[in-house]
Amino acid sequence: MKTKVTEILEIEYPIIQGGMAWVAEYHLAAAVSEAGGLGLIGAASAPADWVREQIREAKKLTQKPFGVNIMLMSPYADEVANVIVEEGVKVVTTGAGSPEKYMKMWKEAGVKVIPVVASVALAKRMERCGADALVAEGTEAGGHIGENTTMVLVPQVVDAVSIPVIAAGGIADGRGIAAAFMLGAQAVQMGTHFVVTNESIVHDNYKKCILKARDIDSRVTGRTTGHPVRALRNQMTKLYLQKEQEGASFEELELLTLGGLRKAVVDGDVVNGSVMSGQIAGMVKEEMSCQELIQKLVKETDDLIGGKGFYE
Repeated sequence: MKTKVTEILEIEYPIIQGGMAWVAEYHLAAAVSEAGGLGLIGAASAPADWVREQIREAKKLTQKPFGVNIMLMSPYADEVANVIVEEGVKVVTTGAGSPEKYMKMWKEAGVKVIPVVASVALAKRMERCGADALVAEGTEAGGHIGENTTMVLVPQVVDAVSIPVIAAGGIADGRGIAAAFMLGAQAVQMGTHFVVTNESIVHDNYKKCILKARDIDSRVTGRTTGHPVRALRNQMTKLYLQKEQEGASFEELELLTLGGLRKAVVDGDVVNGSVMSGQIAGMVKEEMSCQELIQKLVKETDDLIGGKGFYE
C-alpha cells in the first residue's frame, strides 16, 4: 500500500492515528507505528517537559517513525515546537491555528509538517506556507469539528492543492479507506477506532461507551459559541444543549465542559465528562490490538481496490 504519504513519512501503510488529547500518548503512538502506520502523541495543552518525556518513552518502544500533534492555541506551543526539533521528531501535525511561525525551524530540522484543515481556504494557506501534506477532516470526526463532511471536503481540498491530502472523519474500516482514496486522498487519519485498541490507556468506561454506541448517539455541543465539539451523548451533552437553547453565556457553557475530557478518559466519568468520539462509533464493535486493527483495515482495503492497481 504505497502512496505519496507512505513515501514522505517512511511508513508501511497509509494509516495515521489521530493526535487525540489525553488519549494519544506514547503507548498508543508507538503501537500504531510498530504496526506499520503512523502513531501520534497528542500534545494538546500539556507542558513541554511532558511532551519530551512522551517522545523519549515512545522511542523505547519503537524504532519506526512517529509524530506529535500540536494544538497551536496551547500556552506551551512555542516550547513544544522546540522540543520537536530537539528530540528529533520527524513528523508534526497541527491544529487550532497556523504553524507558519515554526515552519522555517521545522523545515531546517527535516520535520514533515501536516496541518489539519476543515476548509479549502485554510488548505491553500497551509500549502503556501510550506506544509508537506494536509489532513482534511470532515465534521463526522470526534472532538473539535468544522462544518463540511468528509465526502465533500476531501475532493475539494485535493483539487485545490498540489500536496498530498489525508482524509479524516467518518472512517472506520476498509470501505471508508477505499472511499477516501477514490476521493483523491493518499492516506487516512483515524481516531475513534484507535481509542478502543488494547494499547489505548483510556478508562474502560470510555471504551465501553464507544463499543455500545449506535449510529445516532453522537451530539455536537458549542455551535453557538463557535467551538463545536462532537461527543457521545450523556448527561453533560444534554445539559449543555439545553443551556445553549436557553441562551446561556459562553462562560457558563465553558464551565460545564472544563476538564471534561480528562474526566472521561482518566477518571472514567462518562456521565458528566466529555466522551469525544466520531460518528463511526456505531461501527466499532470489538477491542483489538493496533496490529490486528491495522492488518484488518489493510486486508479490507486491499480486497476492495488492491487488485485494481490503485497503489503506486
